[in-house]
Amino acid sequence: MVIELPDGSWWDWELWRFDGSRLRLAAGYDLTYHHGLELVFTDVCYLSCPARFQDPRFRDPTDAELARVRRCTGDEAGVVVAFDIEAQTGPGPVACLIAADSVEVVHGLVRRT
Repeated sequence: MVIELPDGSWWDWELWRFDGSRLRLAAGYDLTYHHGLELVFTDVCYLSCPARFQDPRFRDPTDAELARVRRCTGDEAGVVVAFDIEAQTGPGPVACLIAADSVEVVHGLVRRT
């Protein structure tokens, strides 16, 4: 599944909240005081990404990535979101995956306290 993002400056990303089931990824141009976008995943069954990253390129998961999720979870996930980020320690992209029952794109300013 390729995530469709609304227009905006979604450079900085972080795992904002995760309770073991519900994951909220926050995005914005500077996450110090607020963010303007969230991807809210429900019933997360597979998670492979750093806690903070920049400028992800969302894409369809490969057959091998879908097989990895099935092998690790023992079942088909409702959605599998794949994206690539630049490696912090060397050249080339790093593949990231999140599998869950559902994902919702929430657009709107959230102030951080």
